[in-house]
Amino acid sequence: MGKVTGFMEFSRELPARRPVVERVNDWFEIYQDFTEDKQREQGARCMDCGVPFCQTGCPVNNIIPDWNDLVYQGRWKQAVRRLHATNNFPEFTGRICPAPCEAACVLGINKPPVAIKLIEKSIVERGFDEGYIHPEPAEFKTGKRVAIVGSGPAGLAAAQQLCRAGHSVTVYEKADRIGGLLRYGIPNFKLEKHVIDRRLEQMMAEGVKFVTGAHVGVNVAIEDLRRDFEVVLLAGGAEKPRDLNLPGRELKGIHYAMEFLPQQNHVCEGDSIDGQILATGKRVIIIGGGDTGADCLGTSHRQKAKSVEQFEIMPTPPNERSPLTPWPLWPMQLRIESAHEEGGTRNWSVSTLKFTGDQHGNVRQLHAMRVGPPPKFEPQPGSEYVMDADLVLLAMGFLGPVSTGMIEQLGLVLDARGNIATDENYMSSVEGVFAAGDMRRGQSLVVWAISEGRKAAAAVHQYLSRVPQHKEAHATVSAEQ
Repeated sequence: MGKVTGFMEFSRELPARRPVVERVNDWFEIYQDFTEDKQREQGARCMDCGVPFCQTGCPVNNIIPDWNDLVYQGRWKQAVRRLHATNNFPEFTGRICPAPCEAACVLGINKPPVAIKLIEKSIVERGFDEGYIHPEPAEFKTGKRVAIVGSGPAGLAAAQQLCRAGHSVTVYEKADRIGGLLRYGIPNFKLEKHVIDRRLEQMMAEGVKFVTGAHVGVNVAIEDLRRDFEVVLLAGGAEKPRDLNLPGRELKGIHYAMEFLPQQNHVCEGDSIDGQILATGKRVIIIGGGDTGADCLGTSHRQKAKSVEQFEIMPTPPNERSPLTPWPLWPMQLRIESAHEEGGTRNWSVSTLKFTGDQHGNVRQLHAMRVGPPPKFEPQPGSEYVMDADLVLLAMGFLGPVSTGMIEQLGLVLDARGNIATDENYMSSVEGVFAAGDMRRGQSLVVWAISEGRKAAAAVHQYLSRVPQHKEAHATVSAEQ
């Protein structure tokens, strides 16, 4: 806990966001600095609640009251150690996690909850600034080799845990840079990529090897990984987007969000993209009201769209926590992301009917209608309307991993939702092949991916203690980045 009376003395306070007129003209993170005194005051708000529901609300089970108290006391080095005891990458969760811990905070029953996410970010940034975070290589090597497919948060968390346990770990990434959706899915205004790079430097110093441009099942044979490693851990994410199979879907100018967002991230990295999908000067419609839709919204603002409309089939959530989701459940309520502050219009209870275009095959109009509440979403008679559109972005979530290629070649059993089926030890239907993250549980949060990676690493470590080492170590598919 923090100060005994802190929750009565101090109000919840967060860093101010940079002015909209400033931040929509760059790709830097949006929050201004927050003084140490303010950070410690927020730590002081953590109360002696008896049962810290925040810990179970957090998928990695962060020991939140402990490091809140350490921040209040100014014991930053100890706070860094306590934070990293359960979370490999608090610099990611402190920026892009929606903070289910705060939804479960006991103080949140009748007051604004403790600013846990802010404190988490403050601790890790202080740790890097003060040099408290450094490589922690294993004291001994086991001689066992693990191949990890996918370098998103699940793959990276598993890689760091297994490397620190003494195993030789190689991470294979099909893209040209490491990071998965952290690198090419999250816009820079939410997560600048040097934040990823500094953690990768630590991991490489600890002994993790990275191979980029390695699409397992395409230009890297899965048989090679099975031959050269005792274990293969699949952490490739849920990359199959939900489509909208309607008349006119084939028109030019209708794209998945994950076609649009990664291109801008490449440009921010200094790459040149021929035929880049741009919102500049266009009338943009985003279909999907979640985080990915908000990322498309913020990116469209920075690309100087003419106008932006965001559609969501669900009704408008209440401004306060819905009685249908009482504490400590994740609350159903209206959320205002930074991108919503920057402009655009949010449209609720809207269902798209079709797209129409011009004589050149370009999308020009979206036809929609109002619908009733779930689960039926009954059409509202006479509510049809048409909206002009030059660019339509589909941000309706993901249906699971891409099953062709690697998964198909391995002959893995899938569950009813199309994810890789595993036992309680994260092993798939094929001996020695494990799965973690969105590839195993479906589309989820970054904090769940880290949790999955850590738990899968523990299961792999236990498995490796029982299997013999390969007599010959082939190096056909191993290389450092």
